Amino acid sequence: MKLGTPNLTPDTLFARETLWQSWLDVEAALAEVQADMGMIPDWAAEGIRAAARLDTIGIEALQADIRVTHAPILSLTRLLGRAAGDAGAWVHWGATTQNVIQTGRILLVREADRAIRKALRAVLEQLADTAAAHAETLMAGRTNRQHALPITYGFKVAGWIEEMTRAVDRLDHGGRRLFVLPFGGAVGAMHAYGAGGQELNARLAARFGLGELLVPGRAINDLFADYVLQLSLLAMTIERIASELYLLMTEEIAEVSETLDAGTVGSSTMPHKVNPKYVVRVLAEAAELRGLAGSALETGASSHEGDAVRNQLVNIVLDRAVPLAWRLAGSFDALLRRIAVDTSRMERNLHASGGAIATERLMMMLAPRTGRAEAHDLIHHALDHRAEGLSVLDALLTDDAVRQHMTEAEIRDGLDPAGYCGDSARIARDAAALARARAKEMAV
Repeated sequence: MKLGTPNLTPDTLFARETLWQSWLDVEAALAEVQADMGMIPDWAAEGIRAAARLDTIGIEALQADIRVTHAPILSLTRLLGRAAGDAGAWVHWGATTQNVIQTGRILLVREADRAIRKALRAVLEQLADTAAAHAETLMAGRTNRQHALPITYGFKVAGWIEEMTRAVDRLDHGGRRLFVLPFGGAVGAMHAYGAGGQELNARLAARFGLGELLVPGRAINDLFADYVLQLSLLAMTIERIASELYLLMTEEIAEVSETLDAGTVGSSTMPHKVNPKYVVRVLAEAAELRGLAGSALETGASSHEGDAVRNQLVNIVLDRAVPLAWRLAGSFDALLRRIAVDTSRMERNLHASGGAIATERLMMMLAPRTGRAEAHDLIHHALDHRAEGLSVLDALLTDDAVRQHMTEAEIRDGLDPAGYCGDSARIARDAAALARARAKEMAV
């Protein structure tokens, strides 16, 4: 079922008019299902559906009534009943406020979820292209922000891909849990519907394309909290990737950069500066969304069969988290489209240690002759005691203990980073295939 508010954006998702129309959509669908079941007359459902539009009941009138009642659904159903004429007697039949509010919000969250997933699909496609294109682009692998071993840029991106697929999987599971129908009357046991309560719930859930709950009550805040937590974990993943890109943009590293439009100004005071623009927005949005995890967890402490305090907190958290996640997914997609890779700078940085980055390879070549531990100690000693200004290669070539077991050709070969990238290229290509397959699944 489509909502009566088309062309949603992060700014309009939970706007006043959007929420009100979603509630009207729920009331109309409820009436239609009840008419199908014989609970209310067919003509009543037709009248309610025809009147269930904001421009029919009157936005200003609704706003004025809410100021008096402080009960939005009561005001909305009152005005809907008036606009529907005789059919208005059957409006909101057996329902309660939270049934309508929670269902309307779930339907809106689902619309946002589709937009978020569309952006994440584009992200995975871009990462796939990058991993494949740079499967064999050499660069320095880093641990603790120090050079570790040679890798390829495609291998680095492969790690991002796999982490992103996990984030998407978590979002999928959170969505499957959240996109259910909490429509069980005042406390969740469908009192007002008599023997038809279960069937009504099943039919209404099918009408909305939602799942069913065994207890379709009002205290389902854990489902909202769960979904926001998945958004926060998505933000954590995006933040990690964006932070790494931001670090690689540092002038001392300069292995990637943003492609900015002509006329972009980096600093109002320093003419030479061209500051990154897109990555900083992503990092700011990700940090804010990640921080909402704590507030989401607070929503789960509902009391008994319904708790207005926690329900209001749910609304506050959703109002911030879901539109922000929508913006963040789009910002991240935009950032990746702007990333330029400097392969020559990666090559230069790779050789900055003078071959030390590949000494593990040299150690593993030496190990069958001396044992692994002694091979490690021999190479470490040669590098640790080299004279000032002596290169890594020369230190090893002039060390008698190392030369006792290895020829000059072997040492030179062992220090070549290009020969020691492990499975980097294969992993990068496999990750590209994974990302494309996952993106294709998301398009269904």
